[in-house]
Parts: sequence; structure tokens; C-alpha cells
Amino acid sequence: MIFKGQTVNVTMGEHGIAHFTFDAPGSVNKFDQQTIQDCKDATKAINEDSSIKAVLFRSAKSAFIVGADITEFLETFKQDEDILVDWVKSSSDMFDGIEDIKVPTLTAISGFALGGGFELCLATDFRVVDETAQVGLPENNLGLIPGFGGTVRLPRVIGPDNALEWITSARPKKPKDALKMGAVDAFTSNDKIIDVATSMLQQAIEGKLDWQARRAQKLAPIQFSPTELENAVTVAKTMVMAKAGKHYPAPVAAVDSVYESAGMSRDDAVRVENRYFAKLAKTDAATAMIGNFMNDQYVKGLAKKAGKVNTHEIKQAAVLGAGIMGGGIAYQSASKGTPIVMKDIAQGALDQGMAEASKILNKKLKKGRIDGVKLATTLNNIQPSLSNESLKSADFIIEAVVENPNVKASVLAEVEGLVEDNAIITSNTSTISINRLAKSLKRPENFCGMHFFNPVPLMQLVEVIRGENTSDATIAATVAYATKMGKTAIVVNDCAGFFVNRVLFPYFAGFSLLLNDGAHFAQVDKVMEREFGWPMGPAMLLDVVGIDTADHCTDVMADAFPTRMKKLENDPISVLYGSKMFGQKNGKGFYEHSKDKRGRPQKQIKDETLSLLGDVAAMDKEFDKADIIDRLMIPMINETIRCLEEGIVASPSEADMALLYGIGFPPFRGGVFRYVDTVGLANFVAKADKYKDLGEIYHVTDKTRQMAEAGQTFYGTYTGK
Repeated sequence: MIFKGQTVNVTMGEHGIAHFTFDAPGSVNKFDQQTIQDCKDATKAINEDSSIKAVLFRSAKSAFIVGADITEFLETFKQDEDILVDWVKSSSDMFDGIEDIKVPTLTAISGFALGGGFELCLATDFRVVDETAQVGLPENNLGLIPGFGGTVRLPRVIGPDNALEWITSARPKKPKDALKMGAVDAFTSNDKIIDVATSMLQQAIEGKLDWQARRAQKLAPIQFSPTELENAVTVAKTMVMAKAGKHYPAPVAAVDSVYESAGMSRDDAVRVENRYFAKLAKTDAATAMIGNFMNDQYVKGLAKKAGKVNTHEIKQAAVLGAGIMGGGIAYQSASKGTPIVMKDIAQGALDQGMAEASKILNKKLKKGRIDGVKLATTLNNIQPSLSNESLKSADFIIEAVVENPNVKASVLAEVEGLVEDNAIITSNTSTISINRLAKSLKRPENFCGMHFFNPVPLMQLVEVIRGENTSDATIAATVAYATKMGKTAIVVNDCAGFFVNRVLFPYFAGFSLLLNDGAHFAQVDKVMEREFGWPMGPAMLLDVVGIDTADHCTDVMADAFPTRMKKLENDPISVLYGSKMFGQKNGKGFYEHSKDKRGRPQKQIKDETLSLLGDVAAMDKEFDKADIIDRLMIPMINETIRCLEEGIVASPSEADMALLYGIGFPPFRGGVFRYVDTVGLANFVAKADKYKDLGEIYHVTDKTRQMAEAGQTFYGTYTGK
């Protein structure tokens, strides 16, 4: 044994090749401060042992290194920027030390080698991957750039143009792509990777592979002409601004770091990277996006706990109601391995449901994401049926018929009489009370809500709604099934609109009030998209949701919260609905929707729409961007806070992830609670008070005011994460 640490050990193998093995306690290897220190100590031991002729870096686990332990770094990021520069330099020095080992080095990569894991691979002279490998630098997804030499070494290995695409896109690369670009040197099977790695190191020892030249290339300035470098940077910045926009500083910083350090030696270039990393670590975007990662891990942890206690095996599922929604649910279940019956009373709806599943699969086939076998297997897992007999063997039911409480209650009662007593029945309702629907059932303990978002294959969130009689076993089984379907399940308690729709409709109410006061819906959309960062503004979102659906939901919310969410007499949404302008579903809403020659969706503003809305939305005033944002966001924030105070949602983490995954809350803002904590609760209360005369949706709760006066934050006050 040459070295043994808590996370790393170094042993002597054959031919004078030392095996530097990562084997941290737990299921995965990741870079924390202990691992960094172990690596420093192990490198020192290697350099002091003259019998070592080469070093093979490998993992004792199925994955190499999944990245840095970001949870350990969060407190560090609160330090001043100068302290952060010194901290990241101390860590990156370890990677430089590995690159400077006196003998040839090679990494054998199986499974994930991401972030700091791949940065270590780049520090070695050679890299070999097997078919399980995925490599990349995903730090942009956390609002950061690689901090351990990734922006320095990767451009010197594969060129700045390719490197900038890798870094700014933050997408892992598969083995063949990595090999094609020169990021790795060999591709082999998992059972042969150590043999191939050993053979390559033997060749390096014998001088047949020029490891010194490889290393010298990474230590020197980038070998690109000034013109080539300028072109690469221009292309990268253009792509970054088109995809990420101004709210995400990390991709631009990555480009700037590469450009600024291109003419420097490694040591000076890494110092440039250190500075950019430290600066980004202090941004609100990084705080929010790291928070998103932590929240996602927390929510996944809750799902894992549900999976462990779940005792309900689902051999056969069923969805009641076909069409686009039913077809999407059926596809999702079937594609993840759970056979499902798709039941409807109309053959046309079944045909539409199967067509929806086929469309999704054929798109994936065309893009090379699945093969013909997967397509056929998935379709075979879907059984379209007009007969109730097909439901008798189902042990999990998803009711997805028309959004009418009486129809749903009738269907639920009927299916309960067909299935076994222990079968779980759920309703894919977006607004109707689970407690109300449960009254039609004899076994309400086996019933809960399971609210999918449309389009099902693309939307990650599933709201699992607990009724007053729902058992813990039913919740656990539903969360486990949603997780198996590839979704993120958030458990909420029953109320009108549940969580996501309940907080969305005050946002729409704020929008309608703003139009009443003379704002132009197109200006509002532009501000909420470009300035706040929503994927689409409220007018476009209403067109996508459906004006008819929105009008119906507004009635539901008004019945439940008659003082706070009463329906406006002059609501522009009602005006459009009364004129049968339902949005995208019939081509006319706030915008007129059509497709261009290439089949891409496009929208236009028609004079007749402006005329129709003229009596309730004059659209003759310009509003300050900040006013537009506040008038829409304050109602949503207030309602989200009420849901937390009432226990509808259990924690800020779950609330924020539901909004990110359910309605596309801007990731760089991190969800409502992260956003308010960033703005400052006292500042938020002052803003809300400014608009208090507009109605109850702008009134903060007493507890919110108390928290503001006490200088508290939501993430610091509430339990959970």
C-alpha cells in the first residue's frame, strides 16, 4: 500500500503501474474537502516513490466521480469574494499537482465523470472510456463555471470552439462523441477497460506514446490563431445569448474566462478561472440554481422514502379517458415498463390516444433516442379498450375523464366496483376537490389525486393530492408509481386548485387587473418573459392552458375563496371565452395562432381582438417594468405563502420545485420562496403594501409581516429544506 486515505487509496500493480483508486464511503465518489486532501496526500506519496513508473486513476465503484459535493460548498460561498478565490485556488492546486506527477498518468472512466470528476480526468495525460461512461462539465446548470481547471484544460485538449460548446451547453457526452472530439483517447468495453488502460500506460513507459507532448500541450497557451479564437468566442457568445439570455451569467463568464486566459500558461490561466468562479459563486443566479439542485435532491429523497415503504406492487395500470392527455399518460407508464389499459367509451378517443403515444415514440425514433424494439415494446404495453372488463385486473387506476365533478364521481364509483378491494384509484383533476370526489367511493382510503401537467411527456411535475381519508400507503404507492414513470412527485393537501393552480390564478387575476388599468397584453408578456424570465408571458400562457379552461378554473377558485379570488366583472379572459376564443386549441385567444411554412407555431395580434377587448382593456398606457412584475408576482407570492402557512405544501423546497417543474418558474430565480428570500422579506412587504388598494390578493399575511419585522427568511425559518 502506497497510500490509504478515507476516500482514496494507492496500491502498486503490475509493470510499476500504481493504481490510484477512488472509493469514498457511500454509494458514489464525489469531490469534497476530504477527497481533495486525500488526493494531495496521495500525490505527494506517489512523487516520493521512485519505483512508480506510471499511475492509473480508477474507481472502485460503478461510476468514476459524479462531481463536487456542492452541499459542502454552500456555506463557503457565503464568504467574501477574495476568500473564495483563495479557497478555489487551494482546491484547483490539487488538480495541477496531479497533472504534474513525474510519470505518465491515465484515467479509466466508467459511469459518470462529471464536473470535478471530469476535470480530474483532463488533468491526466490519457483517458479511456467504456460503454457506460458519460463525461462533461455541467457546472453552468448550477450558475457556475468549472472551477478546477476545466475551462483551461478542455480548450487545450479539444480546441476552444468545441470546449465552449461543451461548457456552455453543460450536457454530458457519450463515449463515441467524446472520442470523436479527442476528449478521450480510447473506447473499449467495461470488462477490458483496465487491460486497455494498462497497455496504454506500458506504451507510455516504453516511449511509444508521447505523454510529455500531451502534457506540454495543456501547460502551454491555446494553439489557436487570434482570428480563430475570436471566431470561436463570437459564435459561442451568440449561441449563449440566444439560448440562455441575460439572466444566466455563467455561460458568458465561461466564454470570457477561456478568451482572457487563452494566451497564458496553465498556472496563470487557472488563476483567471479561479476569479471568474468566485465572482459567479456570489451571484443570485448561482444561489438560486444551487438551491434548485438541493431542493431537487430533497424531493427525490422523499420519493425514495416513499418507494421504500411502498408495499403495493403495480403489475397492471389503467387510465380512464383517452385522447391527448390519456395517450400521454399511457405512453409515460408503458415506456417505463408498467403495462397500462387505456379505457374510453369512444373509439375515436382511443384512436387519438394511441396516435398521441405513437407520435411521441416516432419523434424519439427519428432523433435516435430509441430503437424500433423500444417503440414496439412500448406500444404493446398499451391496451386500448372500450370494455370495462379490461379494468378488472388493474391494481392502479388513473381517472382522466372530463373535468366535471359529477361525471368524475360517477366514473370513479363505477370503476371501484370493478377492481379488487386493494386497488388504488386516483383522479387526474386540476381543480376539483379530492375530498368531494372521495364521497362517491366506498374505500376513500385507497383514493387520492394524481395531477399530471400537459403535455405529459414533457412536464416533470405530478401533484399527488392527499384527501382527508387518504391512507399513507396510498400516498406512498402513488409517489412510487409517479417516480417510476420518470416524474417528480410533490405531495400536497387538498384544497381548491391544490397547490400549483391555486397560486397560478392570483397571478392571472393580477394580469387581468393590469389590463383593466390600460396595459397592453403584449407589453406585459414581453416584460414577464424578457425581464422576469418566464418561458412565456401570462397572455400566451392563458392561450396555451386554454381560455375556456382558465375561465372555468376562475369560477372554481372564486367559489372556494370568494373574497380574495372573486371573479372580475370586466375580466378580459371572460370576454374572450364569451366570444369562443379558446386560445391555441381553436387558434384564437389573446393571439391568433397558426403555423409557418415549416410547421413551426407562430402568433399574431389581430385588430379584431384588440377591438373586442377594448371595453375592458383599453391598452392605451405604458407601465414601468417593475410595476408590471410586481403587480403579477405579488399575488402569486402571497398565495404561495398562504399555502405554506396552511400546510397545503409542506416546505419551501417542495413549493419551489413544484413551481419550477409545473409552470416553468425561472430557474435563475429559484422559485417563489428563494426569490422572496433574495429580494428580502421586508422589501417584499413594502412592495405589496404599495398595491394594497388593488384588492385582497395583494395583502400579505400577518405572519409574513412578522417575519419581515424579525428579519427572517423562509428557508431559514421553515423545517424541511
